[in-house]
Amino acid sequence: MSAVKMSQRDGYTAREKRVHDRPMVDPQRALILRPGRNDPCFHGAEELDPMAHRNRIERSETHQHDVADANYHATDRTTSKEPRSSTPELRAINGPALFHKVKNQKSILAIVISNSRVFAGTQGGELLVWSLETYELLYSVAAHRGAVLGLFVSHDGKLLFSSAGDAIVNVWCTQNLTRLYHIWSTYDVGDVFCVAYSTGLQTVYLGAQNTSIQWLNLSRNTSSVSPNLESHPLNRQNKFFDSTGPGGVPSTRSVLGGDILTQGGQFIEIDKEHIIQYAHFGYVYCMVLAPGSTHTESSEETLITGGGDGTIKMWRLTKNGNPDTIICFETMENGDNSILSMALDGTFLYSGRSEGDVDVWDLDTRQLIRTVNAHIADVLTITVRQDLIFTGGSNGWAKIFDSRYRCINQWKAHDRLILASSITSYNKKAVLVTGGNDDCVAIWDVGASASKSNMNLRNTNEELLESLRKLISFRTVSSKEEYAEECRRGASWLRNLFKRFGATTEMLNTDDNRNPIIFARFRGKNIGGETKNRILFYGHYDVIDAENKQQKWKTHPFDMQGIDGYLYGRGTSDNKGPVLAALYAVADLVAEKKLASDVTFLIEGEEESGSRGFKEAIKRNKHIIGDIDWILLANSYWLDDDIPCLTYGLRGVIHATVEVESKHPDLHSGVEGSHMMDEALKDLIVVLAKLTGPNGYVRIPRFYDTILPISRAENERYEAISKSLLRRYPEVAGSDELIASLKAKWREPSLTMHGIKTSGPANSTIIPHNASAAVSLRLVPGQDALQIQKAFVAYLEDQFATLSTLNDLSIKIDHQADPWLGDPENLIFKMLEKAIMEVWGSHGPTRRGSAVINKSPVDGMTNSLASPKLSPVTFSTRVNGSSPTTPASAENGNHMHGGVSNRTFSHKNQKPLYIREGGTIPAIRFLEKEFGAEAAHLPCGQASDSAHLDNERFRLLNLYKSREIFKKLFGETWS
Repeated sequence: MSAVKMSQRDGYTAREKRVHDRPMVDPQRALILRPGRNDPCFHGAEELDPMAHRNRIERSETHQHDVADANYHATDRTTSKEPRSSTPELRAINGPALFHKVKNQKSILAIVISNSRVFAGTQGGELLVWSLETYELLYSVAAHRGAVLGLFVSHDGKLLFSSAGDAIVNVWCTQNLTRLYHIWSTYDVGDVFCVAYSTGLQTVYLGAQNTSIQWLNLSRNTSSVSPNLESHPLNRQNKFFDSTGPGGVPSTRSVLGGDILTQGGQFIEIDKEHIIQYAHFGYVYCMVLAPGSTHTESSEETLITGGGDGTIKMWRLTKNGNPDTIICFETMENGDNSILSMALDGTFLYSGRSEGDVDVWDLDTRQLIRTVNAHIADVLTITVRQDLIFTGGSNGWAKIFDSRYRCINQWKAHDRLILASSITSYNKKAVLVTGGNDDCVAIWDVGASASKSNMNLRNTNEELLESLRKLISFRTVSSKEEYAEECRRGASWLRNLFKRFGATTEMLNTDDNRNPIIFARFRGKNIGGETKNRILFYGHYDVIDAENKQQKWKTHPFDMQGIDGYLYGRGTSDNKGPVLAALYAVADLVAEKKLASDVTFLIEGEEESGSRGFKEAIKRNKHIIGDIDWILLANSYWLDDDIPCLTYGLRGVIHATVEVESKHPDLHSGVEGSHMMDEALKDLIVVLAKLTGPNGYVRIPRFYDTILPISRAENERYEAISKSLLRRYPEVAGSDELIASLKAKWREPSLTMHGIKTSGPANSTIIPHNASAAVSLRLVPGQDALQIQKAFVAYLEDQFATLSTLNDLSIKIDHQADPWLGDPENLIFKMLEKAIMEVWGSHGPTRRGSAVINKSPVDGMTNSLASPKLSPVTFSTRVNGSSPTTPASAENGNHMHGGVSNRTFSHKNQKPLYIREGGTIPAIRFLEKEFGAEAAHLPCGQASDSAHLDNERFRLLNLYKSREIFKKLFGETWS
C-alpha cells in the first residue's frame, strides 16, 4: 500500500505523520530502504508488515476527521523512543501580542503572504485567502482532493502555486484565484510536499513523496492539446485499493475528479525527461530558490532541496542556457535527522530538522555555521526576516532567535502542531502568521523582537566569559598521566564549541596516545572580488599544573574567578583566554557574514610538554589542513602592563639530561670514600663546569659562529623600546643598560643548569652511584638546533674522556626546537599593527604601578659577550610591577602602593612595540617550514599575568580588546 493513499484515506497527511512510518521495500531495488532515521520511505513500495494493510483496508475511504495529533505523538513501532507528548512544557518568554486569530474547519498546513493577503492551504484541500487589513476571508476554493502541503508565490506576486497530497500542482492568479495551470507527473509520485517557481526561467519545480524532483517550463508548454485524462492521478488505478478483494471481486471506489477537473486552466503532464528519480534517499520535504550568489555561475539561480535522508542538495538550474536541465553540484549533511523545513536569508540557509535542531549554512562556503538546539520537538516550519529566525515546533511552541542564535521569545502559539508560518511587514509592523492542526491561523505582532535583538547584540562578551570559565575548569595538565582523561574531556568540549560556531572539525591523533590536536576550519567569503587569505591560528589547550597545596592562590586555580578586573585561573592567559578570543572573533564575523579569510585553527594539547607528537601528526594530516598563507599565534605577553606589543622573534631550545653512573652501589662516604673512588656526582659537576666560562660564555666549539648580526632596523626597535619604557620608568639606570639587558635575553644564546638529582637517601654521608642534571641551551636565529645538539653531545663526551674515570656518561636529548625570527615589515605584521592602533587607540589614559628596579652604573655597554658584568634589568612587572594582589581598579588611583609609583599613559596613536622574547614555542618555526608561510605573534596578556606561576590572571579588558583585534584582522581584505 502506498504511503500517499494511506495518508489520504486515513484523513491525515504524510506531512503530519511522516516521521513514524515504517521502512518500505522498493520493489525495483528489492531491499529494505531506510533513507533517514526519522523518515518514512518510498511511495509505491510494499509495506513490510502485511497486517498493516488489512487494518487500513477496514478504514473508510471518506474518513476525513483530523487525527493528526494523536498519530503524531504515537511511538514509532521500530524504536523504543518515548512519545513527544511526554516532554515537559516550556515556559513562555515575552510572547508577542496576538493581533488576530482566524478559526477554520481543517488543519492549516501551508501559508504564504503576498500583497497584504494571507494565502493558506488546508488539510481538506481548500485554498483560503484573508486580508491582512481586515482579516476578512476573501476567497475559499476547493483546490485539491488531497491536503494542500505546499504554497509558493512568484517573485512578481502574480502567481500562486499549490501542491498537495493528490499528486497535483495547481497555478493560480493571486488577484482572483482563477486556476491557470493544472500539472501532474507521468509517474505515481505520492504527496507533493513542496513547490517553487523561477520567474526568470518560467519553470516550476516540485519535490515529491517518491523521492523525485520534477520540473516544468510553463513557457514551453502552451500547447492547446490537453493530455489524456486517464493518466490523471485521480483516475489512475491503485495497486492496492483497486485490486480484487476476497473472492476475486474488485473493490469499489468513488468516482474521482469531478469539480477538481472542471475548474479550468491548462492541463499539463510533466515530461519523463524532466524527472530526477531518487533525488534524495527519502521524501523531498522542502525546497527554496536562491539567487545567483552561491558560487555556481554568475547569475544562475540555485534550487535547494531538503530530504528525509537528512541531506540538503544544491541544484544548478541551467546548463549552457538550457532551463530543462538541473544538476546537483553540492550535498550538505549534518546527521540523519530529516530536513523538514527551510528558509533563506541572503546566502544563509536555515534548515529545521526532526528532533528539534536548526542548522545554519553559509551557501557561499557550503559551511555549517551553527547548529541551534531550537526545540524539544520537530521543527516543522521556519522563516527569517531582518536577522531574526522564527521557528515552529510539533509541540505547538513558537520561538524567535536573534542573529546570535539566542532565543529571545518563546510562546505557546497553537494547541497542537505548528505546521506553517510566514512573515511580512505590514503598516510598518513586523507580522508573523502561523497555522496549525488546531484549525487556526494566528497573526502575531513580532516588531518588538527586532528591537530586542539589536539590544542583545551588545551583550555577547558574557558568552565568551562563560566559555572561558568552562574551559578553565578542565584540568588539562599534559605533563601528568593522571590528568590524561581530563585533557581528552577538555579537548572534546573545545572541539564541540568550534562545531557549535560552524567550523569543520577533526581530532588529529598524536603518537603514543598523547593529547590530540583540534583541527577546525572556518571558510571566509570572497569580499569585493579580493582573494581570500588562508590564516592558520596556532594555540594550545594544555596548561602547567597548579596544585595550590600551600594555598598561595587567591582562588581555586581551575575555578576561574573575576576579581577587580582580572580573571584568575590556570590557563586564563596561557593560552586558553587568547584562543577563545580568536574563536569568538571568527564567530562574530561568521554571524555577520563578514569573515574575509579562511581561518584554520590548530589547537594542540602538548605544548607545555614540548609539543610531543605535534610534528608527526601535522605531517600525517597535511592533506586535511591544506594550503596556508599566514600563521598567527597569541601565546605571550607585553613587555610591561601598559603598551601593546608584537613579537617577531623567539629563542630556540635544547633540553637535555646529562647523567653519570658508576658500577658500584650507593656507598657510605666514611667507609668507602677515598681519592681512588670515582664518584658519579663529582664527575658530573666537573664535566658540567666545563660547559661555561666567565660571564656565562658557552665553551662549546663554534657555538656563536652562526649568530645573525644585528641590523640597523633592529637597533632602531630597541631604541624605540628604551625610549618608551624609560619615559615611564625613570628609575631604570639608562638606555644602554636596558637595551643590553634585552639583547642578552632576546638575541644572545645562553646555557642554564636547572637542577641535579642523585640516587640514594637524602643525607650527607652517601656517595650516590648515579647523578643527573637537567641542562638547557637557549638558541637564537642563525643557530641550528640539530647542529648545536651534536656539538653539545660531542663536547661533553670529549671533556668526560679527559677525566680517566671508570664511570659512564649518558646524554639524553629530551626536547629541542629551532629559534624563530619573523619579518616585522611583512603584511600580517602591518595588518596587526593597524588593528592594534585602532582597538587600543580608543582606550583612554590608564595609570599603573611600575617596578622598582635597582640601578647599576654602565660604561661603554655594547652587544658584546665580553661586556662588563651588569645587574640585569629584569622587568619584574611580570610578577611584581602590577602585583596580582593589586586590583585593576586601583591602577586608576592617584596614590602609592608599597613604594611603587604611579605613571599615566595613553594608548592614543601609540604604535605597538616590536619585541623579541627569550622563551620558546616549539611549533612556530616548524609550521613555517612545513607550510611555507610566514608567522606573526600577537601577545595578548600583560607582563604581570604570572603565567606558569601562582595566581595566573588575564585582564578582562585585554581579553575583550584581543577579541576586537582578531575580528579586525580576520574581517578585512588584505591588499
